[in-house]
Amino acid sequence: MFEVGFSEILLIMVIALVVLGPEKLPKLAADLGRWMGRARVMARQLRTQLDQEIQVEEMLREQKRAGAAPGTAATPELTPAALPPEAPQAPAAPPAAAPPVAAIGAPSDEMHSHGPQPGDDGRH
Repeated sequence: MFEVGFSEILLIMVIALVVLGPEKLPKLAADLGRWMGRARVMARQLRTQLDQEIQVEEMLREQKRAGAAPGTAATPELTPAALPPEAPQAPAAPPAAAPPVAAIGAPSDEMHSHGPQPGDDGRH
């Protein structure tokens, strides 16, 4: 399909060094590595979920087949305990909190301050 050899990678690195310069290149490489890591984690999670869905589907199909055949022992109920264990997932990064937006024309809290409040040391 599409193969990238050592010479192509070296050429790309030289062009990136010339275009970005030595100051921006390390930051870009770190960001690119972080994105690649996230993509790998997401691909691994997707693969794990698909495998689990296939296993559940096969268990249900086997359960139907065993229940439909006369004189066969019934297979155990499909319970959460019978499902394959989930792979540990990477903790999701908390979303960046946006600063609160004041309503247009709304007075600020500082205008309504009536002196120091309990627990307030006067610093803002």
